[in-house]
Amino acid sequence: MQDISSIDTLQNIQESGFQLLDKLSPKFFLRLCIDLIATTVLVRFIYYRTYHKTEQFFTFFSFNITIFLITNLLNNVEMSMGAAFGLFAVFSMLRYRTESISTRDMTYLFLVIAIGLLSAVSKGGWDELTALNAILLIMTSILESKWLVKKEHSKAIIYERIELIHIDKRQELLKDLQNRTGLKVQRVEIESIDFLRDATRMIIYYFD
Repeated sequence: MQDISSIDTLQNIQESGFQLLDKLSPKFFLRLCIDLIATTVLVRFIYYRTYHKTEQFFTFFSFNITIFLITNLLNNVEMSMGAAFGLFAVFSMLRYRTESISTRDMTYLFLVIAIGLLSAVSKGGWDELTALNAILLIMTSILESKWLVKKEHSKAIIYERIELIHIDKRQELLKDLQNRTGLKVQRVEIESIDFLRDATRMIIYYFD
């Protein structure tokens, strides 16, 4: 009797699983595929290619899938669009409320959430959804490239030749920094000066 009961329970679970799959239309899986492809291109081939960082991969994909599934559910039960965007805002801020994150990483987090939201609520067909995601990806790729402006980077350093920080010796300071670092230093910002140790803390700005 116990074996028969176990078999019945297993059959009920399998039937429930099939019923769940039947409720998910092919349109849902098509949108999910477009969403995952767009997110993969954004994270792997734009974000990683530019910054070579992998620690945010889990966060990006998790937020994207979560937003897509929940927004799709809200869309099916006909909740207001305001509620969906409210959820979007909550998820955008919840993860990083008490943790510092760079502006670039926050921007990419916003983008992956936007892709998930767009893929879930768009009323157009798969071709329109693909075109919208493609526009978003192309614009991001262009902005991350050097086509529009050169990328300026910065580093904080401790510099001991304190006599060169005078405004009249700025060109000599830049030349010395370029010789020491091998970087194309364009400008500097003095943060603090320690006259007791004859050193200064500064931020150097340079192009690739």
